[in-house]
Amino acid sequence: MTVPLKSQEEIEKMRIAGKLASEVLDYITPFVKPGITTAELDTLCHDYMVNVQDTIPAPLNYAPPGYPPYPKSICTSVNHQVCHGVPGEKRLKSGDILNIDVTVIKDGYHGDTSRMYYIGEPGIQARRLCEITYESMWRGIEEIKSGKQLGDIGHAIQRFAESHGYSIVREFCGHGIGVKFHEEPQVLHYGRAHTGLKLEAGMIFTVEPMINAGKAPIRQMADGWTIVTKDHSLSAQWEHTILVTDSGYEVLTLSAGSPPKPAFRV
Repeated sequence: MTVPLKSQEEIEKMRIAGKLASEVLDYITPFVKPGITTAELDTLCHDYMVNVQDTIPAPLNYAPPGYPPYPKSICTSVNHQVCHGVPGEKRLKSGDILNIDVTVIKDGYHGDTSRMYYIGEPGIQARRLCEITYESMWRGIEEIKSGKQLGDIGHAIQRFAESHGYSIVREFCGHGIGVKFHEEPQVLHYGRAHTGLKLEAGMIFTVEPMINAGKAPIRQMADGWTIVTKDHSLSAQWEHTILVTDSGYEVLTLSAGSPPKPAFRV
């Protein structure tokens, strides 16, 4: 496996792309409320990316092998939808949870991030799932440093999430990113510590755990994209794009509206 190490010039372009991706989520936040459709959210994000940021929405018409072209500019996954939810006409209602996943291309480089949103007032279980998933992501990020191994990231995420009674989706993972949307390495959200690829300064990849309140199995919907939990349990996901540095990590997908790093639970 050849994992590209980014030059300083490339890192600076990735910083710009990452911040812009996060700023799309800042922009859309006030619109995420009961009564709006995910298709309307997609239109708002598309117009902001194209007309305000002068970025390209990477998901639009993205077609990896075996998939139909993705028809929208963002992914919106509601409640038991795990990932790759296609925006549509169903209106959001109070109590829903929503993941919005944004990837922009700026000057040829990709910035990729996602956040969870509460629609109105979430239930206690829904809020807890989102909070545990967020901390799981950050516990994985905290393992990142030159000389550590990929397995350390997955182990930290899996241990914390499963200790709270949740399950890890194993069919999807984080990924290297740069000029390409998906590069090496694959970043699993489960695994054994002190195993796998050794991290080096200059690597850039996403950490994006998908965690289910129920069991881990998933299935794909008829649209060819939307993934849901088989048992219809709630699912949550957060995502940041991370640069490996000599001393640790740099989160590239931060902006003014990014939620702060959580205080870790004991």
